[in-house]
Amino acid sequence: MTTAKAVLAGGCFWGMQDLIRKRPGIVSTRVGYTGGDVPNATYRNHGTHAEAIEIGYDPAVTSYRDLLEFFFQIHDPTTLNRQGGDIGLSYRSAIFYTDDEQKHVAQETIADVEASGLWPGKVVTEVTAAGPFWEAEPEHQDYLERIPNGYTCHFPRPGWKLPHRAA
Repeated sequence: MTTAKAVLAGGCFWGMQDLIRKRPGIVSTRVGYTGGDVPNATYRNHGTHAEAIEIGYDPAVTSYRDLLEFFFQIHDPTTLNRQGGDIGLSYRSAIFYTDDEQKHVAQETIADVEASGLWPGKVVTEVTAAGPFWEAEPEHQDYLERIPNGYTCHFPRPGWKLPHRAA
């Protein structure tokens, strides 16, 4: 099996990890910090990094586009540096691409989200090259599996599902 990697940020990483890990084709997930200025980032000291999730997936089962469509369904990509009650640069919406193909797919998906008119405003998701990913502390990994009623502001929004393009 070939495993591909995706790195996404959409607010608090607990809820993102919990929903994404349950998708078909997901091989692994880990939460951490990326896209910022502090080496060896930690929860207490992560500077301008976003809380993010690194996803290992089987491209024979799910596509990068499928992951991005679900990503846009479970968080609000129209709120700048915010998800629900979480406010700040750590909670921004971002796609950290690993190659030119991912960058292209991200840009196309954002264009389709905006063209759909289903979301409440303009997409503010940043699309930037992936850099170092600092794994979060053990207490943040698999948080909602260990604390099932723990905090999350992520949920699938039935009305935010991209229609399939005509062939």
